[in-house]
Parts: sequence; structure tokens; C-alpha cells
Amino acid sequence: MLLTTTLSLAAAAAVINFWLALRCGQVRAKEKISIGTGGNDLLERRMRAQLNFVENTPWVLLLIAGIELAGKGGAWLAPVGGLYMLGRVAHGLGMDGTNLEKGRGIGTMITMLTQLGLAVVAVLVVLGMM
Repeated sequence: MLLTTTLSLAAAAAVINFWLALRCGQVRAKEKISIGTGGNDLLERRMRAQLNFVENTPWVLLLIAGIELAGKGGAWLAPVGGLYMLGRVAHGLGMDGTNLEKGRGIGTMITMLTQLGLAVVAVLVVLGMM
């Protein structure tokens, strides 16, 4: 079985992770910081944005893969995953502490709701209620 939704979202996640790492690297190069944050607030924020992405995304992808493997994804699963990815971009931008700071809260809310919603669906699938 080809997990097209999972594979597409994993590819999107890889691109977003690359982008988040690149943003950290830009600050490191500009400020000549090799290891750690060097006390740079922007670098610390960007590093936290990437780590937060890495902390949450595997769970979302695992739940999406499980739901897709169970044949219960349907047309709703890809848009939910896409919204999650957009939320992570908003969070990454919002962590800069600029006029896009609302993105942090929006991204956090989307992440929490996505994980909780997918977890509920996974339990319903296991119980045969979906």
C-alpha cells in the first residue's frame, strides 16, 4: 500500500525542517556563532522553533500513517496534514518576535488541535468506531 498522504506530508516536513535550519544558519553566519546561541536572542528563538517542529512532527506523521494504513484517511486527512504544516511555518515565523508574532500562537494552537484530533481518530479506528 502506497501511503501517498504520509509521503507527501513527510516531504513537506523535510522542506520545512530544512527552511527552519537554514534560518538558524543565517543568524549563525551573520553573528559568527558556531556552537550554542552565543547569547543571541534571535538565534535562540529560531533554534527553539526548529526543535519544537522536530518534537511534534513525528507524532503527527505517525498518526497520519497509522490512519492511512487503516484505510480511514479519506479526503480529510491530507488537508489536516497540510494545515498542520502551514501552522508550523506560522509558528516558525512567529518565533522571530516580530510583527508576525501572532503566528506563534496560531501555529501552537493548530499543532495541539491536530495532534489531539488525530489521536482521537486513531483511538476510534482501533475501537472500530470509524
